[in-house]
Amino acid sequence: MLTVALPDLSQTARLGRALARALRAGDQVVLRGDLGSGKTALAGAVIQALGAQGPVKSPTYTLVEEYELGGLRVVHADLYRLRMPAELEGLGWWDYQDDRTIILVEWPERAHGLLRPDVDVWLTVTDHDRQAHLQGISPRGGDVVDSVRP
Repeated sequence: MLTVALPDLSQTARLGRALARALRAGDQVVLRGDLGSGKTALAGAVIQALGAQGPVKSPTYTLVEEYELGGLRVVHADLYRLRMPAELEGLGWWDYQDDRTIILVEWPERAHGLLRPDVDVWLTVTDHDRQAHLQGISPRGGDVVDSVRP
């Protein structure tokens, strides 16, 4: 497990850039943490580092935002409003599982184990600091986390 201090948004953006450099098509990253812990900020930093122009929209109400970035599809999902895992089918979720897509998922626990992440990112906030804890779940995810290490 890799722990990264995130004292401010510039450090979150820096971690996002490092993740973007390490991620490849087919990778899936889950982002966990309490409301306001920085999941959307980190996902946005990754998406911008991959080439998105302008601010990245939160998928809170649409559940999924897609980005076409130079032949790469990036899917940013926020499953907070998902009531039951079967709703993934209605989102066309299984169509995103391909070798040209990077998937970033906030609130993955709402999918009740149906996701197959490569990297698990836990964002924690205390009175004194904010941190990201990255763990490779698959062998590929282990490579991603190793690439992010300073």
